[in-house]
Amino acid sequence: MLNFDEQRFLKIQSGAAALAPRIDAVIGECLAKGAENVFFLGTGGAAILMQPALELLQQKSRFPAFGGMTAELTITGSVNLGEKSIVVMPSLSGTTKESVALLEQLKQKGATVLTLVGHEETPLGKGGSHVFVNFAEDDTSCESFYLQSLFIALSIMKHRGEIAHYDTLATELQTLPGLLLDVKKSFEPKADAFARILAGSDYHIITGAGNVWPEAHYYGMCILEEMQWIRTRPVHASHFFHGTLELVEKGVSVILFKGEDATRPLIERVASFVPSYTDKVAVLDTRDFALPGLSDEARGLVSPIVLATVLERVSAHLEVMRNHPLTTRRYYKRVAY
Repeated sequence: MLNFDEQRFLKIQSGAAALAPRIDAVIGECLAKGAENVFFLGTGGAAILMQPALELLQQKSRFPAFGGMTAELTITGSVNLGEKSIVVMPSLSGTTKESVALLEQLKQKGATVLTLVGHEETPLGKGGSHVFVNFAEDDTSCESFYLQSLFIALSIMKHRGEIAHYDTLATELQTLPGLLLDVKKSFEPKADAFARILAGSDYHIITGAGNVWPEAHYYGMCILEEMQWIRTRPVHASHFFHGTLELVEKGVSVILFKGEDATRPLIERVASFVPSYTDKVAVLDTRDFALPGLSDEARGLVSPIVLATVLERVSAHLEVMRNHPLTTRRYYKRVAY
């Protein structure tokens, strides 16, 4: 595979999976002490990667679960955020300015903060009530954060008696690192062609629904815009027919992400519409990938992780094709803002 270290990938994703028992123990301790809600709070892409876990709890659990933007909450606060709150705060660097600022407020409120970081010797690596360290870099962090946050959500449901088969799911998810590597290998022959689609237009509408919508949002904003300077319009499939459809015409690129949860009909509706009005339609569908040993339920839960691991292969080809390394920035961490 192009510019890819298999052992490095397996080590990082296996590291994320290996955190499951400790995550479960910490969540059990928090709930036993009377935790009343959970907040998933990150900054930028890290915040987006928490959304599938947040929405899983909002749909399947009666335990109050909230999201939000760290920069905004630092200013506005929340009446629901206090000493009985569990706060999940991801930051690959462990130094994200907005998250560090909110961390100080959270400490004053007495909230229990679970930090998910790639580096321990950092403000967030040292400042959390419970720190979960799993080294990763930009090309491997998506799967790691998705998986850690999924374990947090499932653990909350387990300890509240809202999921009877946690152990079965947790066992299945331990096989995911190896399965993701196989997915990458199977997709590699197609990665160059998909990258050419992205390189072939300077504007893309990217859409998805359910737990793969965050990946559509993330890939458009954090990869194509930030790392490739390609303009995108990420839009949820539920909103597609309330504005964005009017931008569809011949020559406009529409990228569809299909997952395997109950919201799949929403993206299928878009998929039925767009080919009649544009000649540039591309689809990534997690059903196309073999994940032997995973139940249908587990497949539905890991759809955003599968898309992230496939899109990493696309990005690897895209940066070479466009002679634009993913590490190139004009402003991000380059100038004062």
